[in-house]
Amino acid sequence: MGTGARKRLAVMGGTLAAALLATGLGLYATDSGPFRDSYCWGAWEANSGPSFLDDGKLDEPGSHRKSRETATPSAGHPRGSCWVEVTSGDGDDTSQDAVRFSEKVTVQVGPLPAAKAGRHDWLAQHFHGSAAPLPDGLVGMVGGHRGMLVLPEECDVDGTPSVVTLRGESWGDGSAGRKAMPFSIGTYADTTRLLLDIANSTMRNVGCAPETPLSNSSPFVTIAEDSESLGDPLCRIPGVRFDLGDRDSTVRYQEQVGAVTDRLQTCSLVWRPTPGGEGEPVAQYVMTSSPRMTALFGGLPEGERHGLVRATCDGRETVFYGHVQGAAAVDLAAVKRSFRNFVASVGNRIGCRTEGKA
Repeated sequence: MGTGARKRLAVMGGTLAAALLATGLGLYATDSGPFRDSYCWGAWEANSGPSFLDDGKLDEPGSHRKSRETATPSAGHPRGSCWVEVTSGDGDDTSQDAVRFSEKVTVQVGPLPAAKAGRHDWLAQHFHGSAAPLPDGLVGMVGGHRGMLVLPEECDVDGTPSVVTLRGESWGDGSAGRKAMPFSIGTYADTTRLLLDIANSTMRNVGCAPETPLSNSSPFVTIAEDSESLGDPLCRIPGVRFDLGDRDSTVRYQEQVGAVTDRLQTCSLVWRPTPGGEGEPVAQYVMTSSPRMTALFGGLPEGERHGLVRATCDGRETVFYGHVQGAAAVDLAAVKRSFRNFVASVGNRIGCRTEGKA
């Protein structure tokens, strides 16, 4: 090769390198492409969704975002968890009255808890009355600070459904101690997108992804109501009631009437010792006839005394579930009577002909 040719190649190589460098710097400067921070096994990226992923939240001095994740879920280990947390302050961190605020979103991927107590806690969280059913044939529910998506049957682990869940929480930490605060991950559409990004990424890694990725384009048609004070009857279902004391004693109880459709009905009762907190589950009632939803109750003891019965309604297997704990569980007769009335009332509403029997 002649000297002139070598010079031309050197010039071309230098020009190409400069172009690539300039492109890379441009991508970095605009926070796009391969230089954008990613979280939860690469499923989420900075500036690509709800506010907790927005770098604008980091503009205040002392604000920062951190994350942790387990090993990427795989065919040999189809479980995992990750979280993203944003911390900020209210001004001068050196002040005695300074408060640090944190917002945290936690993801869990994998099969349901096998233990009975763990399953009841899981159901209380993810069938909460504040959550609405997902549209477009997706199996799951989302609310302001929670979400749950059941993966296709091909992703089951030893016959147990695999699920993606999201949970958001927020708190302030200062001289008065740590206190829970209200927090919303984003809109229902935001939360659904986060669920789908995790689900599609996980299914590819595990090897159970469908040919067409899961997606959502339709609006939500069933939206949960606002929480309200303890009602009589509870959940507006005739015959579902508990004696929890006088008005002063029950002021911290909040009920949440959720979805009421022919395939899903939910209601939750919680006790909130302090405002803004998540609250402690007291009573939970669920009716569902979606096959993948009913599978979430598999393995639990069944029968009226266990608060779980199945019936065939309009040709569909339907689950009726009621779980009561805390002060409401003291009166066993009320627990049994309320569950029977729940089954009868909801069963009659959807044409199940339970004839008042659980």
